[in-house]
Amino acid sequence: MIPRYSRPEMAAIWSPETRFRIWFEIEAHACDALAELGVIPKEAAKTIWDKGGAATFDVARIDEIERETKHDVIAFLTHLAEIVGPDARFVHQGMTSSDVLDTCLNVQLMRAADILLADLDKLLAALKKRAFEHKNTLRVGRSHGIHAEPTTMGLTFARFYAEMARNKARLLAARDEVATGAISGAVGTFANIEPAVEEHVCERLGLKPEPISTQVIPRDRHAMFFATLGVIASSIENVAIEIRHMQRTEVLEGAEFFSMGQKGSSAMPHKKNPVLTENLTGLARLVRMTVIPAMENVALWHERDISHSSVERGIAPDATITLDFALNRLAGVVEKMLIFPQNMLDNMNKFPGLVMSQRVLLALTQAGVSREDAYSMVQRNALKVWEERLDFRELLLADAEVVAALGEDVINEKFDMDYHTKHVDTIFERVFGES
Repeated sequence: MIPRYSRPEMAAIWSPETRFRIWFEIEAHACDALAELGVIPKEAAKTIWDKGGAATFDVARIDEIERETKHDVIAFLTHLAEIVGPDARFVHQGMTSSDVLDTCLNVQLMRAADILLADLDKLLAALKKRAFEHKNTLRVGRSHGIHAEPTTMGLTFARFYAEMARNKARLLAARDEVATGAISGAVGTFANIEPAVEEHVCERLGLKPEPISTQVIPRDRHAMFFATLGVIASSIENVAIEIRHMQRTEVLEGAEFFSMGQKGSSAMPHKKNPVLTENLTGLARLVRMTVIPAMENVALWHERDISHSSVERGIAPDATITLDFALNRLAGVVEKMLIFPQNMLDNMNKFPGLVMSQRVLLALTQAGVSREDAYSMVQRNALKVWEERLDFRELLLADAEVVAALGEDVINEKFDMDYHTKHVDTIFERVFGES
């Protein structure tokens, strides 16, 4: 991923230096287990740790070797032998390249997941704070982009909080599912290495042994991991789209923070554009585009092929780095977002009283009017509000048929705005466990 959308901690996970360090740790832990089993000398295992642990692996040298060998793991092992000396002959005993590559990838995905989980916590905290801040800030709810009934800005933030909380649970499950390692040798039969070695390596790296690994760790695990990242990205876009709609000039119920010195347009000095949330919409697309390749990686030939390898070299860093950046950007947007309560009320009153139509409809049916007739009575008045911007309540009070069925007091009572927010506390208790 380009530096513009990268944060250092996540990018470091996917650097060659980190990858080679993990490869070394896998090989060295395996040597420890092999030494305990008496397969290799204990002194050799110690030498491997001492020399390799203190070394800085030369990425350029490994690349140089790979240009000749055309094999990345062999290039690394050759360079490691240059560092360790004769005892390097005991490295990689009974192992195959996928043991190193797949176990390393899963360690990297676990570390990436841990950063993403922290990102989600930051976003959840921001959403919760804004939800309680605007718990009772009235705004009109919309369906199909059209005014529906009153809601609150706090409920909007609470809805996004609940969605991101579900995403956190999904990511925890995906992390757990991908946290396996395999040190099972060619085609995964342990023919030349004991299962105890795999168990030791996995324990040291915080992994679980893969129950059956053929020669590679099954890619359905990774497909679920990337699918989860894709869902999180879609949720980011869900929030971003709402903010973008709110910032439209004719709506302006909320807006991204506009800093001192910021410019919105090279041509029009008046512009204040929702550039951050537009960017988030685009970044969500980048993350989601990694999901289908991850799904297609599940089907491999027989016990292994490497059709998945080139895909994962791209999608693993791209998806995690992009999502890390996007989650942090969204948390910042939510924290600094401007809310305009008066504009919310003004928007709701552009068609005076119209959002109370359902309450009047229900009152008529409860008064004995058929649903069809009640709907017709309400709609004929509602359409005048649409067309002429008249006051809905005044129209109803002037409609003899409606007054005869309900009476003026009941009509007036149906325009009590508190009715629509009376259960906000209950919803907050469900979402946050507190009101």
